[in-house]
Amino acid sequence: MTSEAPRRAPFLSLQELVQRYRGLVHAFGDPVAISQFGFSIEEADRLFSDLDEDYHISRFFNFTEESGAQRHSINGFPATHVAIDPEIESIL
Repeated sequence: MTSEAPRRAPFLSLQELVQRYRGLVHAFGDPVAISQFGFSIEEADRLFSDLDEDYHISRFFNFTEESGAQRHSINGFPATHVAIDPEIESIL
């Protein structure tokens, strides 16, 4: 038996998240406030942290922190915005 907590399946698929992102930005690579996705703070932190733990997915996500925006904790690191690289479509 391991001491690690079991990973929960994301409540939103990667494809659905990317579709939401595309609806919020002009083009891939544009940063958008994480709060704009419409999740609670806890949901957003959990979803983006889960995705950030997977190397094959996380390399397409770029988290930044901007003053004045709702702060989130992505695997313990502060972030307010996310930009997704267009190459993510290669794994959808």
